[in-house]
Amino acid sequence: MTNCGDEWDVDKAAKKLTDEIQCMTNYKNLYNEIQRLVATPAVKKDNFKTTLVDALKTNGVETEIRNTVFHWARAQGPLRPKTEIQPSNNELNYLKKTQIQWERRIQKSLNSMCNELNVPLARIRSNADREELSEKWNELSTYDVDLSQYRPLYAPKDFLEVLFSVRDPAFKKQVNEPNWDFSHIQICVKTLAQLRITYAELSQGVALLGVNNDMPAIGNFPNLEAERTDLGEKVLKSNHAPIAQEFLKRGAPRALRGQLWSLVLGSVVKETDRNYYEELKNMVLQYDIMVDKLIIKDVQLTASNDDQYFVFEDVLYKTMLCFSRDSEVLASVSTDRSAGGQVIHAVLQGKPAALENTLVFPPSGVIPFHGFTMYATPFCYLYDEPCTMYYTFRAFYLRYWLRLHTVSNHEQGIIALCLLFERLLQCHEPQLWAHFRNMQIQPIKIIFKWLMRGFSGHLPPEQLLYLWDLILGYDSLEIIPILAVTILSFRKENLLQVNNLHNVEAVLADLSSLKVMPLLQLALLKE
Repeated sequence: MTNCGDEWDVDKAAKKLTDEIQCMTNYKNLYNEIQRLVATPAVKKDNFKTTLVDALKTNGVETEIRNTVFHWARAQGPLRPKTEIQPSNNELNYLKKTQIQWERRIQKSLNSMCNELNVPLARIRSNADREELSEKWNELSTYDVDLSQYRPLYAPKDFLEVLFSVRDPAFKKQVNEPNWDFSHIQICVKTLAQLRITYAELSQGVALLGVNNDMPAIGNFPNLEAERTDLGEKVLKSNHAPIAQEFLKRGAPRALRGQLWSLVLGSVVKETDRNYYEELKNMVLQYDIMVDKLIIKDVQLTASNDDQYFVFEDVLYKTMLCFSRDSEVLASVSTDRSAGGQVIHAVLQGKPAALENTLVFPPSGVIPFHGFTMYATPFCYLYDEPCTMYYTFRAFYLRYWLRLHTVSNHEQGIIALCLLFERLLQCHEPQLWAHFRNMQIQPIKIIFKWLMRGFSGHLPPEQLLYLWDLILGYDSLEIIPILAVTILSFRKENLLQVNNLHNVEAVLADLSSLKVMPLLQLALLKE
């Protein structure tokens, strides 16, 4: 017997989907394709419904619609369903206030730098500058601009200070007593037992890529990698995003990873996407904005100095400059319930203060910090074509990385991830926790840069991509703090022998020898 309430919920969800799907970027393509099919002999007027459904299946449009519903459903709520009741929003308003204050502080620093250097927030490029930039678009590392006076607006350690300054009004403690950890913030995080249920494939010891790719395989395959590659090709042929997401839980073969990620994130590039990317490029050529200098400086300070990523310097400039102009990013950032929604408006230099001369600054609404480029660097290994790389990076950022530099009560936000790290370390490595307390070192200070960058720039690219496979496969950022605790646990003996922050950081400075999948599997295997 069907519950009336369930039927009403389904009807409500269907109506919401019908309304919202019309605002999605691929709606026009879908609509045109369905219209084209209706006009073909395959669809019969006297048996319209059945023949149309058959035609949709035969031409792959049904799969496209299913994927659209999958992406819509993922976008509706938390990254994962809530497992416990969260405190009411009223109780956590102080976090939103902190985010708004933090955004104002960043904006103030930005304006101060503009005044100090006597440069505008935005201006129309001179013809000479536009021509030079256009000529050097494919080798932007040769574009000459003096950045000696520019500096990053903030770094992860500055953001951590802001998080440590957060005070829960309901938490009773001495006003002047500094926060040691995040235990006073009321956000529910999972226990290790709950994480083992979530990450079932890791905790049950199934065969994973990244542990031993040459291990024996089922059937006639020479090894696990060959088996997974064959299965991955079938998954891509099916073109079903949910199946691709499930496939990623056991790691992706290197040759298929880019296609799998695009399918899961809904970032497969269409002609309209290419046109929009060209528009973004033209906006970079037309407008010179202050953020451009911060982006170029950040690429120079991070990826250009990294042995693994310096060869991708040119494509990173393109990606990050186009990202800064993308108003579709602004729409997502502004509607995200965890963002404060503070936006700067800049009047073009030398123009009257009128609406047509005013732009949102930056158009994406995202002001880069030191290390921001590292969110994009691993995608350089997956895509040869800048446009394809751009859309997958953008989708990944909006789904995940946005939460790593935003103050919120989101169960996948940076505070929740810090709290999860602390709980796991305190519960499962009490000796290490006590050792850090005795040294007066807050454990989160040691690993915060790992969390805020999603380990980008800290792990070798191949290991990092396995970690990001899991983020996509489980649609969860919780794997990042789990790995952070596991690394401390793995290096426990060395950490217990040092007694100051400098030496602790030295023990953890080089992660190049670590293998992500085996470490996580060991940490999550059921005892």
